[in-house]
Amino acid sequence: MKKLLLLLVLTTQFTVAQDKQTINTLLNNWHKAAAEANFENYFNTLHDDSIYIGTDATENWTKPQFIAFAKPYFDKGRAWSFTALERNIYISKDGKTAWFDELLNTQMKICRGSGVLIKVKKQWKIKHYVLSMTIPNDNTNEVVKTKAPIEDALIGKMKK
Repeated sequence: MKKLLLLLVLTTQFTVAQDKQTINTLLNNWHKAAAEANFENYFNTLHDDSIYIGTDATENWTKPQFIAFAKPYFDKGRAWSFTALERNIYISKDGKTAWFDELLNTQMKICRGSGVLIKVKKQWKIKHYVLSMTIPNDNTNEVVKTKAPIEDALIGKMKK
């Protein structure tokens, strides 16, 4: 019985490690697809019901909305280039859901990405992704002053 339990634990640990590696590769390839303007590979990685939240407060898109926004960039031959500097991946106990956070080297300097993936027929798909720009704490007041006029107007609209 102890041997069976040990085998079960080891198998589970192996599966989680394998899923983490698969997800890490998937995310690296997803970012690479954007850098290479590979529209099919990029958008096939997203679940059909996915949400993409960009850095602007107005960027909260369904997959079709995100495609409409991004397609002109892909059509020009280069969308954006993100490479992971650091990434943490977590898997649910049932092995069907994963979530991650990552620090990215981008044209906007360091950004943070986070997201949720689900397993669909043994294949991981990005269900939810959030991209955020990082702001050094010592520069927060300066950044707030820069964005205040734009976002004050947006806040006013959203309160109505």
